[in-house]
Amino acid sequence: MNSSMAWPTDMTSASDIPELQDDSAVAPDPARGRGDPTWIAPALTASDKTRNVGKTNVFFGPPLAILADGQKNTLEISGKLNRTAERYLEILKHHGLELSAPERACLAHICHIGFMSPLEIEELPFEVTMTRFECEGLDKTALATKLEAASFADLVAIVESLGF
Repeated sequence: MNSSMAWPTDMTSASDIPELQDDSAVAPDPARGRGDPTWIAPALTASDKTRNVGKTNVFFGPPLAILADGQKNTLEISGKLNRTAERYLEILKHHGLELSAPERACLAHICHIGFMSPLEIEELPFEVTMTRFECEGLDKTALATKLEAASFADLVAIVESLGF
């Protein structure tokens, strides 16, 4: 190995490598873009800037396994998950129904079973007619009719807005 080489694969002569300062002595450039850990994509809103960004372990249940099928590269999988989540959030922004407080309370009571599968979400109008839940101002027949006329995306947005 040539002693003037920094690494066996590095073709730069050791005498040509500039002297670097300690990390603590280097002040970050305020005009810096990508690569700077404090950089935030310009398209994000003020509330988005406070989100926790980082790596996390994710269990790939059947829906995620299907979504990432055939992809081995973790960056591609991460990109696919983030694009899908971004589109899903946009769908939620554009769907849903105006509900009164009694209607929301009724649906929250029904959804309080926990996880709501797609089939259970589709059956919300039927569940409204079957529930024993009662409160002042609730018209279960009108609510069931409103839910029957709603799209599946509207129903999902309702369930998500209730926190289920």
